[in-house]
Amino acid sequence: MRDRVLFRCRCVIAFFIAALALSGVTAFPLLHELRILSVALGVEPQAPLPPPGLAYWIHEVRWGLEDMHVHHPWIAYGTDWLAFAHVVLAIFFIGPFRDPVRNRWVLEAGVIACLLVPVLAFVCGPVRGIPFGWRCVDASFGVFGILPLLYSLRLTSELERSAVTA
Repeated sequence: MRDRVLFRCRCVIAFFIAALALSGVTAFPLLHELRILSVALGVEPQAPLPPPGLAYWIHEVRWGLEDMHVHHPWIAYGTDWLAFAHVVLAIFFIGPFRDPVRNRWVLEAGVIACLLVPVLAFVCGPVRGIPFGWRCVDASFGVFGILPLLYSLRLTSELERSAVTA
């Protein structure tokens, strides 16, 4: 029983590690990704400005990144550090992967970080002119990120109880 709970806990933490690292690594090729998304949505830089909505936002962000890469390419260094931070944070979760009971504090810190994601999105988003819908997308990373962590904490509590009764 304990081995099964530990296996499930490790699977969930491994998923979280992979998702955290992957979401960070996607910050490296932002302009390339936006070019692909623009083509997929039919939003070309030469085309007339699309009406408000997702296509308009993609057009605006792509235009801003294109301009930044031409005139201020060093600003992209900030998103490189964002990507790196995601990978570093994912590394911290190797501790709970190896021993969830001993490293429970990392899972708890992850829950706190996930709770703060919507706060950041809805406090800083309006200041930076981020549309409400996109702030909701950003906030969802905290909402969905907290689910595997809470499940891992529940499994960790089971592991703690089974260690006491063993």
